[in-house]
Amino acid sequence: MLSLTKLLTAEEHFGDALRYKEGAALAKNGVNSENGPVVVWNCTRTCNLHCRHCYSASCQKQYAGELNTAEALQLIDSLVAFKVPVLLFSGGEPLMRPDFFTLAAYAKKKGIRPTISTNGTLITREVAQKLQAAGVGYVGISLDGLASTNDAFRGAKGAFQAALEGIRNCHAIGQRVGLRFTLTKHNFSEIAAILGLLEQEQIARICFYHLVYSGRGSSLAREDLSHAQTRQALDLIVQRTEEFARRGLSKEILMVDNHADGAYVYLKYKDKEPAKAARIYKLLLTNGGNRFGMAFGNIDNEGNVHPDQFTQHHTLGNVREKSFGQIWTDKNNALLQGLKNRKPLLQGRCRACRWLSICNGNFRARGEALTGDFWGFDPACFLTDEECALKGE
Repeated sequence: MLSLTKLLTAEEHFGDALRYKEGAALAKNGVNSENGPVVVWNCTRTCNLHCRHCYSASCQKQYAGELNTAEALQLIDSLVAFKVPVLLFSGGEPLMRPDFFTLAAYAKKKGIRPTISTNGTLITREVAQKLQAAGVGYVGISLDGLASTNDAFRGAKGAFQAALEGIRNCHAIGQRVGLRFTLTKHNFSEIAAILGLLEQEQIARICFYHLVYSGRGSSLAREDLSHAQTRQALDLIVQRTEEFARRGLSKEILMVDNHADGAYVYLKYKDKEPAKAARIYKLLLTNGGNRFGMAFGNIDNEGNVHPDQFTQHHTLGNVREKSFGQIWTDKNNALLQGLKNRKPLLQGRCRACRWLSICNGNFRARGEALTGDFWGFDPACFLTDEECALKGE
């Protein structure tokens, strides 16, 4: 996760203290030497929508084997013991889990910042108030285009308007809320409009996600942006990030799931603003690029631990059998240990790339989807061979 706001304007937001803490890139078991990883917990697989790119392939039905309330509370205790700073409740749709508010409030009470990734369609004014009362630090609501595009993508007419009402209900009671937008060829032309919506609705934060080929999204590689479109999208988002800052509008804008973004942004400023470029490069180096299996982990609805939510076909252990900390530090797990020192294992152009220290091999799920090799080259890297041969500061 790269904060364009931090890189381009130096404006500070909550997550920056975790992402850009000095020495963070060297931490093998957490976001830095003082904390464990950020954890995404798919607390339920049940969902009221049927999104085309859903990595958990969720449906509106009950799934057997999910952690019960007692097991969930025990899980949170183990995350506290391992100094996990943030617990992101995901799904499915987390708000369809009956004990969600109990669990979020418990995490908050124990010192973990609870956040939620939701489709937003279930957030009435009452639900927004309950989120705030439970201490939820941030509500990320997914919109993947304007009304018709979003509704087609999510398989439900009216999903866009319901999500927009969810955002407005959060705003009405002072609950921090933002957008999540997954980039595809279908919504590429609506990026500018979504940025306009950000201003129109006074939304303070947006995360632009690159598509990852996992779950129902496994067959969507053909719907991913071309490399040229990725560059165009990033150019526009960078331009609007700086424009918001010039106009005094506080907007936190982040790019997620493609660490080639960092090198590309650095190269945009390398010649025209060398001092700014040097600062950008230092921040990227401090962050260390993709560090799932280190600074970021996933637990699914049945308690299985994975390197991230897109690699749920690779299981590191189960929290019903061992604590999260024991699983995350298991020196006998070859895959996990490989992730903690992955540079020698990476294949393709990554091995000689000048940006490896700020990218760390990008996304294994995409590389594996293309090559069949977990350490294979990520096809979403849009840098040219010439750009990969350039040196940083």
